[in-house]
Amino acid sequence: MTTERIIFKLAISAETYLAVYKGHAKKISTLAVDGRRVEFSADKVRKFLTHEGIFGVFEMEITEEQKFLSIKCLR
Repeated sequence: MTTERIIFKLAISAETYLAVYKGHAKKISTLAVDGRRVEFSADKVRKFLTHEGIFGVFEMEITEEQKFLSIKCLR
């Protein structure tokens, strides 16, 4: 199975992420470092949420069919 890795930065305040809990937002859309638009379910990054929000550089692994496999925080 061939996979692809996408690297992107996130800077989402806790107040902004609160929209997910309230049901107003379900997706995150951002630009990867290579310029591609990346859109994914907001629950994929919930484990990185702190009192300040979600901040860092992340790497997402997806299949050739663009299906989510994993995500990790690089820094």
